[in-house]
Amino acid sequence: MDANNIPTKSEGHSKRAVWSWAFYDWANSGFATVVLAGFFPLLFQDFWSSDTGPAESNLRLGWGNSIASVIIAMSAPILGAVADRSGTKKRFLFGSLLLGVIGTALLSGIEAGNWMPALFMFICASVGFMGANVFYDALLVSVAPASRWHIVSGLGFGLGYLGGGLLYLGCVIAALNPELVGLKTSTEAATTAFLVTAIWWTVFAIPLFLFVDEPAAKYKNEGSTWTYGFRQVARTIQHIRQLKPVWMFLFAYWLYIDAVDTVIRMAVAYGRSLGFERQDLIIALLIVQFVGFPAAIAFGYLGERLGPKRGIYLGLLVYIAICIWGAFIRQPWEFYVIAVMVGLVQGGVQALSRSFYARLIPASSAGEFFGFYNLLGKFAALIGPPLFGLFGTWFGDVRYSMLSLIILLVGGGLLLWKVDDRS
Repeated sequence: MDANNIPTKSEGHSKRAVWSWAFYDWANSGFATVVLAGFFPLLFQDFWSSDTGPAESNLRLGWGNSIASVIIAMSAPILGAVADRSGTKKRFLFGSLLLGVIGTALLSGIEAGNWMPALFMFICASVGFMGANVFYDALLVSVAPASRWHIVSGLGFGLGYLGGGLLYLGCVIAALNPELVGLKTSTEAATTAFLVTAIWWTVFAIPLFLFVDEPAAKYKNEGSTWTYGFRQVARTIQHIRQLKPVWMFLFAYWLYIDAVDTVIRMAVAYGRSLGFERQDLIIALLIVQFVGFPAAIAFGYLGERLGPKRGIYLGLLVYIAICIWGAFIRQPWEFYVIAVMVGLVQGGVQALSRSFYARLIPASSAGEFFGFYNLLGKFAALIGPPLFGLFGTWFGDVRYSMLSLIILLVGGGLLLWKVDDRS
């Protein structure tokens, strides 16, 4: 990242605030990598849900992801509106963070075969993770000028891939060599990784709370903030309906980001269902993280120079190729190549979607508008993970699961085509 491209105080923003904001991605990506994409799917299938077959285990995990997403989908717009009114985005972020780290830490103490308690704690941790992202995303508009949103958003995702990758690498080394950290088995090391992730998430979130400012409360002494929150959601829906680029983008994002998130959440479980060894899956996930670090930052520059829509389309085309190839893979080396492809575009699609949306919405209502952004992004997970699991059971072969995601990618791409990106 070129330091000259980070906003300076003379532009009304500080470099310290930008880096502190971006470092939250470094913090919470430990959960995204170690728990969401890495160890939890493996342990859920092999340790907590070993009483059933791969397809049924994937379906259980898919429904767990959906339940967490429903909770966020129902609460995010209201909480976002309340945070805008009261100037408490950081306070709500802290509350969500607390739920996430407690749920993550408690996963480390659940014994073998207890798939329901494990799934419950995973749901709690996921709600905290996704809830915190509502307020983290909304703070983007206050830490940098609009001309740098693509770059700063890419910086956040880039640091997330690097931080998440380094933590995951350390946890993998411990799992493969548990005696190095004073543990008896690889499974014990893997469950301990959840506790380590909770600590990592907490510690590296501190700079955001210390150095990132947020706009003051919009209104004071005008009735209940929570009543306002519910009313404002209704007003925001009306507002969105009048802003065609916003609602068109939200529906497009609803579809294509679901496919992206499903790949993140289900790839390890899918690979395990195909009979790949844990070591192959671990290597693939590490490849995604360390390829994703420079790629996400590069996509930020791509969005600034060529436009965010073109960058997003590039990513979606690569994802369609990933889904087609993924349905036919047979060898571990193919899984590695697909991991490189995912790493090249995953963070870019996420980063450009966030910054593109930020340019479409009123900055003064970022919290409530990003509440809807996260609502549709997470509500979409009602479709993706269960659809992924259901295709495998309906057609009697888990490989069909990958092909189901093409429906979401193509649908999202067609809607995105109609979004005016001249802003």
